[in-house]
Amino acid sequence: MVTTMSAAAPARDAAPRVPTDAELVRRSRTDPEAFAVLFDRYAAMLYRYVSRRLGPGPAEDVVGETFLVAFGRRARYDLARDDARPWLFGIATRLVARHHRDEAARYRALHRLPAAAEAVPEDAVDDALTAHAARPALAAALEDLPRRDRDVLLLIAWADLSYAEAAQALGIAVGTVRSRLNRARRKVRAALGGTDPTKEV
Repeated sequence: MVTTMSAAAPARDAAPRVPTDAELVRRSRTDPEAFAVLFDRYAAMLYRYVSRRLGPGPAEDVVGETFLVAFGRRARYDLARDDARPWLFGIATRLVARHHRDEAARYRALHRLPAAAEAVPEDAVDDALTAHAARPALAAALEDLPRRDRDVLLLIAWADLSYAEAAQALGIAVGTVRSRLNRARRKVRAALGGTDPTKEV
């Protein structure tokens, strides 16, 4: 006799459901260990963003402090927001502001670096050369931007946040994000002769 599996029977190979960031934050309020999953998810992403702004040394400290601050504020997190990235990037961006001298020094150092190509796949050589040639001018342009405009530009260009997510991260309106971003991009394009390679530094 051949038995058939009922259509209602659960699949044995179904992947376990991944909890949302909001669920992890909620759970961490009674089980602090749950917060470590957020660190595993986002620490590398935050490190890349902060290190591009401050350099690798300060970035480690800022990322660590970001999670320390977030952990301390987890009781106030809006659980209606499933994605914690804007919250975390907002904290990190405010911490970067405390290191404004380090950030300015990093842009000045990048501005002084000679444009040189790294080893890249052959089909990407032209793009890499363009990016490296633009790096000193881009660093100078970023240094000249007002901090609030630079924050918006880099949250979108380097942290890959949407306009709405950048607005949430900075606690401002989406319209304000748009105006600051347009102003920043206009200044960067003018400094670079009409190009805007903000994703390439």
